[in-house]
Amino acid sequence: MIPFSPPRMDKKTTDAVAEVLLSGWITSGPKTKEFEKQLADYSGNEVTLCLNSATAGLELVLRWFGVGPGDEVIVPAYTYCATANVVEHCGAKVIFVDVNAHDFNISLQNVEAAITPNTKVIMPVDFAGYPCDYDDLNDLVKRQDIRAKFQAHTEEQKKLGRILILSDAAHSFGALYYGTRAGSLTDISVFSFHAVKNLTTAEGGAIALNLPAPFNNNEIYNLLRIYSLHGQNKDALAKSKVGAWEYDVISPGFKCNMTDIQAAIGLVELSRYDDENLPARKHIIDRYSAKLSSYAWAEIPQYESEYKITSYHLFPLRIKGIVEAQRNSIIEEISKLNVAVNVHFKPVPMMTYYKNKGYNIADYPVAYDNYQREISLPVYYGLSDAQIETVLNAVIASVEKVVHV
Repeated sequence: MIPFSPPRMDKKTTDAVAEVLLSGWITSGPKTKEFEKQLADYSGNEVTLCLNSATAGLELVLRWFGVGPGDEVIVPAYTYCATANVVEHCGAKVIFVDVNAHDFNISLQNVEAAITPNTKVIMPVDFAGYPCDYDDLNDLVKRQDIRAKFQAHTEEQKKLGRILILSDAAHSFGALYYGTRAGSLTDISVFSFHAVKNLTTAEGGAIALNLPAPFNNNEIYNLLRIYSLHGQNKDALAKSKVGAWEYDVISPGFKCNMTDIQAAIGLVELSRYDDENLPARKHIIDRYSAKLSSYAWAEIPQYESEYKITSYHLFPLRIKGIVEAQRNSIIEEISKLNVAVNVHFKPVPMMTYYKNKGYNIADYPVAYDNYQREISLPVYYGLSDAQIETVLNAVIASVEKVVHV
């Protein structure tokens, strides 16, 4: 069986983890600090905070900005449930909007139509690693008529004076938009380092802070770090200094810090990300695109344009003219040929919890059409050319068997 997305783990990784395990320091410490610095240097933003998940990062930012009951957060219907769940955790209302047909990303026109005086945050999602249209989104929230709608209730909201753009960049670490890397494209971005992501720490995530003046991103980093440690004003590294045992709790925070064990894995991954990981993923996607583009039924995903370059996280192939049941049958046939594929994503309004809250997928026809025709093909470091051909042959044979092309 060709797996869908196994992590890259080798001796370099195990040696780095062993070094941490034997160092006597395994929780948040020097490795985590170094990983944060290197992440910020790589993405070009001022400062980055590492956490145990991207989900935690999204929620910490929403809570820092004062999002709560009565507020609205605009989210694409086509995303993983975490994007919406964190809004629910804060007691605010999720406002789903439909996506673009051409690239799966949030529709600017639908975002603008959804803005109300209660809108506090827009959360674009860089689906498959392909950046959203950030210049347009950033310009939209700064427009005078949109700013005039904004009703600030907290000091942070008053200081910004407009809707916050919080990018769910879980897929897009290393992606480029007009030559600038994800993490520096808008106010705040959140990365995921989950096991299936391009750069993994097993579990993990990071908040890339890029807020404009008069915000001090380093001050916000320190505050969010405290939030991630139960509101404790000193982390374990700070308390380890001679005579520095005493600490205070300044808020009822959370527990979502990254460990040095995770950071050690991340540092190895980052050291070979541009030279090894991204080129390998690009090679796979180029091979898929070259062969499948000759088939009339294949809709090749956008992954490069004049001003966007993906992180090559996913290859979301769409099959023209099919419905959900046919897509599912194609996946079954592919599996019989010992190839693992996936679907990204079942739109969140289709999930039971959200359906029970009154959301209806019929209100998001583009998201549903994309979903019912989508099959994600394997993309990971170490997938050989022979395996790529096996995947392609399995997909082609399965589509032609089910659709009778």
